[in-house]
Amino acid sequence: MVDLDDNRLEQSMKFGATDTVNSKDAEAAIKQIYDLTDGRGVDLAIEAVGYPATFDLCQKIINPGGRIANVGVHGVPVELQLQDLWIKNITITTGLVSTNTLPLLLKTVGSGKIKPEDIRLN
Repeated sequence: MVDLDDNRLEQSMKFGATDTVNSKDAEAAIKQIYDLTDGRGVDLAIEAVGYPATFDLCQKIINPGGRIANVGVHGVPVELQLQDLWIKNITITTGLVSTNTLPLLLKTVGSGKIKPEDIRLN
């Protein structure tokens, strides 16, 4: 889990994250991620914030053949490092959250498997 907020990083460990990286210093975060992955980078990077800097970070930590899932809503353009994305054969997916999954989410919350009070981070 990569985030700027130590509280969210701590909470993510309760939800099963194996490692956390504080990205306040982007270059240090990139180094830490590559150290954690034995120099490979990550298979999947999920950009859920909508900031150009986080999308840029995703492009820098993804491994060859990896995927970047962009679900954050960007209000400004982001730069694509096409030469790197192309040579590494990176797939970028985008899309809005589908309401088709809402019944399953409500059922899961109702069963107690997910506790909304634990997810609230702000």
